[in-house]
This record gives sequence, structure tokens and C-alpha cells, in this order.
Amino acid sequence: MATFGILGGLLILAVILWDAFETIILPRRVTRRVRLARTFYRLTWLPWRALALRMRSVKRKDAFLSYYGPLSLLGLFGVWALGLIVAFALLQWGLGSAVNAQPGEVGNLRTDLYFSGTSFFTLGLGDVAPRTPLARAITVAEAGTGFGFLAIVISYLPVLYGAFSRREANISLLDARAGSPPTVVELLRRNAEAGNLGKLDNYLRDWELWSAELMESHLSYPVLCYFRSQHNNQSWLAALSTVLDACALVMAYTAGACRWQARLTFAISRHALVDLAQTFGVPPRQVPVDRLPAPDFDHMQRLLAGAGLLLQRSSEADAKFAHLRKMYEPFAWALAAQLVMSLPAWFPAAEPVDNWRTTAWGRSAPESVAGAPLPAADEEHS
Repeated sequence: MATFGILGGLLILAVILWDAFETIILPRRVTRRVRLARTFYRLTWLPWRALALRMRSVKRKDAFLSYYGPLSLLGLFGVWALGLIVAFALLQWGLGSAVNAQPGEVGNLRTDLYFSGTSFFTLGLGDVAPRTPLARAITVAEAGTGFGFLAIVISYLPVLYGAFSRREANISLLDARAGSPPTVVELLRRNAEAGNLGKLDNYLRDWELWSAELMESHLSYPVLCYFRSQHNNQSWLAALSTVLDACALVMAYTAGACRWQARLTFAISRHALVDLAQTFGVPPRQVPVDRLPAPDFDHMQRLLAGAGLLLQRSSEADAKFAHLRKMYEPFAWALAAQLVMSLPAWFPAAEPVDNWRTTAWGRSAPESVAGAPLPAADEEHS
């Protein structure tokens, strides 16, 4: 039994330390399917997701889901800490419980667990002490492990929330450009009506950089995928899908230099989407509903033509557009089902009310503000 205790303690110690290294320190995606962190998120997300799907209120459901990311992160830290405490306690127990609370008192596993907990958190209470040189060495190793573990966790949180903040900044900027929730028709129509189609190239370049950073940060820290946006009608998946929709439309039905930038943005955005689906182990899903049936496409074409953007329709362009959509929509549907997020429509069903036009109580702002157009470029600094 003592040998099993030592081997079990060493095994638990190695598994947890390696898992923490891969999750926090290693700056790349880990493709191995059997991982402690992955198992933890799978076992906790499934019941949390099931409870959310039973909620009828969209706001209550989104609020409930928004708690999972931060709470699961704290829960994973707790699992790691508990596992390390148990591992060191098993080592002490396997070596004969070489600790005592009183002179002459025989140690046991319960005393070892208590002593391991106080050593891990470096409390130094002094009521239990190691009796042999080997037990003292293990105690020093545990205290150093606990101190380093807490330091790494504390430094990990600012990195995580910094990546989340950078992600959400661009999503918030999309509100005034593409509506809430964002749609590709609003994005292109507003730019066309403002005469900014020539600047669409620069805008797509910004989203190319955003998609690249999203891929880098969310592959390194997949827990960020569970962190939801500030507003119920926004999400990183909806923003990424809107960018892909816009790029596919521009690549298939427009001409000019903007097509090259749309191709670059489409490539990195699709790369991010596919890699994140692979990280969660969700294969591409057959699209259950066509997001843009033929009548809706004709309506979209008329809306864009009314704003001054004419789509160059042809059988070749239609085939290219359908091919581009098949490259990313199945992965977007799979992630949307896994994370309980909604994919954006191609155009709003009614006149959109942007988040910046509403108050904190959900009502529209006064007409003098809500109905006012965005300031012109020469008025912004007046």
C-alpha cells in the first residue's frame, strides 16, 4: 500500500503539473485528446449547457452562460490545487507518515492531508511538523510548488483578461458599422451610403489582424471562447461570421483591389474558425437552415443596390459564392451549437437599433439622440 501511495502521488503530481504547464505557460495549441483540463471542461460544460437550453428567456440564458467562463476557470484552479495537496499527502503517507502533531504521535493519512494543505498554501502553522529528512525535503518541495503555482495563477489572469478586452474592443466597434446584432448587409450598406466603400479595404485589414489575434489567443487559452460579450446580441462568433460573410460576398460579386484584401481576411478568419472547432472536437455540421435562400438573396441585392453597391451576378459568381460559404458555415454552425451562440443573419429583419442608441434600461434613447446620424468626419472634433 505504501508503494501504491508513492506511485499514485507521483502520478497525480506529474499529471497536474504538466496539465498546468500546457494550459497556462505553453503558448500553442495542444492536440492531445486526453487532458485533465479538457476533461474538466467537458464534464462541467455539458450539464451547464443543458440547464441553459431549458431557459426560455434569452437574457436569462445568456446571463447564465456568461458565468461559466470565469467560474470554470476558478474551478479548474481549485481542482489543480486539491490534486497537488492530495499528491503530496500520498507521498508523505507512502513514506510512513513521517509527520507528527505531538511528540510520539503516529501520523495517518488525515494528518498528512492537513499538513499537505498547510504546506501548499505556505501557512506555516507549526502544529504539525515533518520528522525525517526526506519528509522535510518533500515539505520544502511542496511549499515551493504552492508558492510558484499561486504566482503563475495570479499572473495568468491579467493575460487572459487582456486578450478578452482586445477581442471585445473590435466587437464593440462593429456595433455602429454593422448593427446589433451585426449583419453583412448593414456593414456594406452603411459604408456605401456614407461613401466609404473605398475604405473597406482598410477596414477588412483591421479585421484580418483581429482574426489573427483571436486565433492566437483562443487557441492558447480556449477558455476565452466561453467568455461572452457585454451585450446579449453580440459575440465573437457572430462577429467572425459577419466578417466571413462580407469577405465571401466581396470576393464573389465585386471587382477591384478590395477583393485581394477580402481574400486575405477570409483566409485567416476561416483558419481561426476551423482551428477552434478542432480544439473543441466538434466536426463540421451540416447546415440545418439556409441562412441566405434565393428570395433573401434577391432582397439583399436590392438593399445594396439602393445604397449604391451593385453586385455583379453570374452563374460563375453564384457558384463561387456557394463554394466559399461551404468552406466556413458548417464549422460556424458546429461551434454555435457547442457554445450556445447565435449566428448572424445576412440582413436585419427590421430596422436595427444599435446598442449605442439604447439606454441602460433597454429603452430607446430620446429621439433627438436616437434619430441623430453619426457625426461627419469634419464634425467629430468640433
